[in-house]
Amino acid sequence: MSAVLRENTSTTWETAAQDVIVRAENIAKYFDVSPPWLNRVLERQQRAILHAVDGVSFEIKRGETLSLVGESGCGKSTVARLLVGLYTPTHGRINFFGRDLREMNSARGRGLRQKLQMIFQDPYASLNPRWRVADIIAEPLKAHGLMKDKHQVTARVDELLQQVRLAPADKAKYPHQFSGGQRQRLSIARALATKPEFLVCDEPTSALDVSVQAQVLNLMKDLQREMGLTYLFISHNLAVVHHISDRVGVMYLGKIVELASRTTLFNTPRHPYTRMLLDAIPDLEMSGRARTPVAGEVPNPLNPPSGCTFNPRCPYANDRCRVEVPLLKLYRHAGGETQAACHGVEEGRI
Repeated sequence: MSAVLRENTSTTWETAAQDVIVRAENIAKYFDVSPPWLNRVLERQQRAILHAVDGVSFEIKRGETLSLVGESGCGKSTVARLLVGLYTPTHGRINFFGRDLREMNSARGRGLRQKLQMIFQDPYASLNPRWRVADIIAEPLKAHGLMKDKHQVTARVDELLQQVRLAPADKAKYPHQFSGGQRQRLSIARALATKPEFLVCDEPTSALDVSVQAQVLNLMKDLQREMGLTYLFISHNLAVVHHISDRVGVMYLGKIVELASRTTLFNTPRHPYTRMLLDAIPDLEMSGRARTPVAGEVPNPLNPPSGCTFNPRCPYANDRCRVEVPLLKLYRHAGGETQAACHGVEEGRI
């Protein structure tokens, strides 16, 4: 993929504007997955609470791309849905442009809705198959009351189609008449309809072929540069993350275990889990560097291990790791600055 992807040319997060547009403070989302009440009584079962996201904090500055990576089930998509208001946090706080995101559901929050949009993972399921493209892209304009004149709406739809490298004539077609990559372009056009400033991208390229992924990612980078967009990018593909990100957060069982700039994280990873993920990338350059494959499986989130949840799979785990939960702390080293939640890093063993 790297042969066809253009390098990330956006302003790096160290030199980006200092205004933080998104701030998540200790957000958590718990789901009650207990059996029905009668079953619990008859079978003497306890309530089962799934901690999908458990105490996640981060900031996103204007114009940057923060990516969240991790294995399936680590809570990436739940964070995405929390940031657009599809889920309400069990506890914690999300600020968007200095305002509590919970205001988005009130009459005062309509402006927040316009500035915040989401691109979903599956381009086949996120578009209404019974609507023409013109109606799909115009829906946000009508829902927010931004345009009422039919000619203005049509002109805006034509403009959005051209922005995502499609033809205005495509507005008369239905979604099934497009390829997967073209459908994702339509999803991007719909997300841009209200002129948002922040886009949550939930694995927008995972359902696409590799060459099409590169085209969509290059389009997103061009739009970010032209429109000053800010992204939260969710992915499990580290090659994609390397090309589009300014900063990268690594998640494991609902927590961020490492957070650093793209260059720092890929060149000098600190957390053992991050190192295992990077070692799983095919070594196309055949450098001969020793590699540690990702061992074991993600534990059951309904019954997570005590202490550091990664300790059953970690080659550096000791007794402290098995009983004490590590905190996310800032470390300065030759490769840059890294926030890591690891006792081994804190003690200098890693």
